[in-house]
Amino acid sequence: MKFLEFKKNLQDQLVFTSEDAKKIDDGFDYRRLSEWQEKKYIKKIIKGKYIFTDKNLSEEDLFAIANKIYYPSYVSLQSALRYYNLIPEGVFSVTSISTKKTNCFETQVGSFDYRKVKPDLFFDYEVVGEGASKAKIATPEKAIVDYFYLNTDYNNEEDISELRISEASFSENVNISRLKGLLKKINSDSLTKRVNLLIN
Repeated sequence: MKFLEFKKNLQDQLVFTSEDAKKIDDGFDYRRLSEWQEKKYIKKIIKGKYIFTDKNLSEEDLFAIANKIYYPSYVSLQSALRYYNLIPEGVFSVTSISTKKTNCFETQVGSFDYRKVKPDLFFDYEVVGEGASKAKIATPEKAIVDYFYLNTDYNNEEDISELRISEASFSENVNISRLKGLLKKINSDSLTKRVNLLIN
């Protein structure tokens, strides 16, 4: 199969797999994938998952890639806090929550970090983006809960202030009643104490 024909069949997919190649051509020779990488037509993200090199990736594209290369997962923690303008700093890797083991992938399109939580804490995310770029991301309230659940060293107001949470963005994006509802559902005194330091 010629590359242009291959691309025509898969160009609507943000991430494609070696199995996708086989679906469009039963006799597909996997060596073509290595050849096309050498020619810089495609990039390998992780084993078996690729992207077309000429794709200009948006933030939501990277979030969608994060969802696809480690499943199940949703974007949360620093990446979600930054997405909602709750923290000012740029985030140099896409941070996600997963029920699988904690992991990190350094790829040609970016760094992807995953933190493990128990299955009963894997909830309260929404979908952003369109088409192939649809991505699951924590709600603002769950991003805060996830962050303080996994980062237990915030014990006083001084610690909280180091996060540099934007008061304006917090007021605009975070529903306090919803946030407290999540804390009640999770029912952890230590987590509630840390989040209440932020609320107060």
